[in-house]
Amino acid sequence: MTASNSRHHRDPERLKENRREFSGAPVLKVSKTPLTDGIDSRDAGMEEVELVRRQYLESEQRFRALLESLPKVAVQGYDRDRRVIYWNEGSTRLYGYTAEEAQGELLEDLIIPAFMRDEVIQAHSAWIKEGVDIPADELELKHKTGELISVFSQHLMLNEHTDSPLMFCVDVDLSDQKRAHRDLEFATHFDRLTHLPNRQTFEVDLDSQLDSCRRQDNGLATIYLDIDHFVEINDALGYDQGDSLLVELTRRLRECKRVTDLVSRVSSDEFVLAFPGVHSAPDVRRVVRHVQNVFREPFVLDGRERQVTACLGVALFPENGESSRELIRNADVAKNRAKLEGRGAVRLFQQKLHDDLVRQHHLSARLEEALDNGEFSLHYQPQVAAASGRIENLEALLRWEPAEGPTISPAEFIPLAERSGLIHRLGDWVIEEACRQQVKWRAKGFHEHRIDINVSGRQLVRPDALKNFEDSLQRHGLFPRDIGIELTENVLIEADETVLEDLRRLYHRGFRIAIDDFGTGYSSLSYLKHFPVTALKIDRSFIHDAPTQPKDRAIMEGAIFIGHRLGLEVVAEGVENAEQLSLLREMHCDLVQGFFFYRPMPAKEIDSLLGSFVPSHEGLSS
Repeated sequence: MTASNSRHHRDPERLKENRREFSGAPVLKVSKTPLTDGIDSRDAGMEEVELVRRQYLESEQRFRALLESLPKVAVQGYDRDRRVIYWNEGSTRLYGYTAEEAQGELLEDLIIPAFMRDEVIQAHSAWIKEGVDIPADELELKHKTGELISVFSQHLMLNEHTDSPLMFCVDVDLSDQKRAHRDLEFATHFDRLTHLPNRQTFEVDLDSQLDSCRRQDNGLATIYLDIDHFVEINDALGYDQGDSLLVELTRRLRECKRVTDLVSRVSSDEFVLAFPGVHSAPDVRRVVRHVQNVFREPFVLDGRERQVTACLGVALFPENGESSRELIRNADVAKNRAKLEGRGAVRLFQQKLHDDLVRQHHLSARLEEALDNGEFSLHYQPQVAAASGRIENLEALLRWEPAEGPTISPAEFIPLAERSGLIHRLGDWVIEEACRQQVKWRAKGFHEHRIDINVSGRQLVRPDALKNFEDSLQRHGLFPRDIGIELTENVLIEADETVLEDLRRLYHRGFRIAIDDFGTGYSSLSYLKHFPVTALKIDRSFIHDAPTQPKDRAIMEGAIFIGHRLGLEVVAEGVENAEQLSLLREMHCDLVQGFFFYRPMPAKEIDSLLGSFVPSHEGLSS
């Protein structure tokens, strides 16, 4: 402290003078008038002086009240030596000092951080001596505790160019805004729950890592991780337990990563990881095991240990992509293919996966247009009596024949229709077309052959699906013996009670309800006694090798035996040769269906076939 500063600090009269000057109590000079002017004149003058004084004091009180009523605005007054002469309640809230503590103290000793001290003193001196204003600015000033506080500070000089200039600082607290900005900045780059980088940040970090890999001629593996059945965890245990799983998984992933490895949470239950230094197949297997080991120990959820798995998709640099976006996309493609294979599956990206995905996207976009343009048709494959070769029924099979290009397999477009929701419109079309064709055949005298149509599980999600089926038959004047339905066993097991009730109603009305692809679903026979079915269709996979494979033969024989004991009709699919047919006849299978007899045919060819059918014990050809 300089001698001058010390002198002013100890000069209470000067501080009082400055405070009095700020208080605004003016010295009013009243001229003396002769007594001869009269008592009335003197009284009037005194009243005028008192009125002006009272108005001034009221104005000052209002100004002080205004300053004190601003909760987020700190106002301080300083004399020419930067000593406090005024300190409002807002300053106390913002900086922690009471007015009594601050009074007479130096500005730089109270709220100026050490790194700003010299700059503030010089700026104040330049204003007083040279008239250089201090510009308004965002600053970080010091709280009594030493913590830095963000403020927007403005400065005002009174009594400028006099011996007693006064500087007033008006500081607005920016803490909330700064905190909100930091929160927004964090949310922009990081995941709120796990504090891992989000996808945007991960892409930037991965591109930087790829630049390093190029310089060092290094490989890199990107792994896309998707927790199996995470939705079920949320639904069954609640979101808190789901969040707990994600936090614990994050902890494990962080513990096992190297400094150069990257980890990110990119969506609800999906993480992406990057491992530089991967050059060969053994390296890939090593990093995959590295990630899988994270799931080796069970997770504690809702107080119980639960085993959790995840599907992994792997994309390699540079083989499967040169940029972060390419690698993440291709690892995601591989992960989606892995999910089709079941829990804990791993798939390495192959270009064919991407090509298939692009083709499926293209086909999905064309599906509705194809339906509008009449590119779909029904083919019919006869089911014949195993013993006689007589045509008993016809299965309707959907075909897509684009105006340009080759025919597209149902195995390709039916899943697309189910995912897009177009399966409902497509299913309605199949029902209408089968009914229309059956009416035509009935009119031609073909009364003995039922048409069976396939109904997918996705169709039954719509509550009125089976009711619409019945309405279509009624509208065309058809009966239960004219049109039947086929469902896979998985569809039956997953059906809710409303669907089962509708099926029971159809069953009691005499409709034929068959379980298609029998033996490939849950492989549980207990449901057969509970569900309303009239027939079993043994999947072709058991028929194909039955003549040479004892296990397949045993399964086929057991299915036929069980079906008959339950009073069900049994149909064998995929019969392609005489050996298979002979075996099925030996087992007393009711009906057979396959290329050994007939391929699926358009309606016109079925017309000719039904009109000229001649039964044969050796099989027929169309």
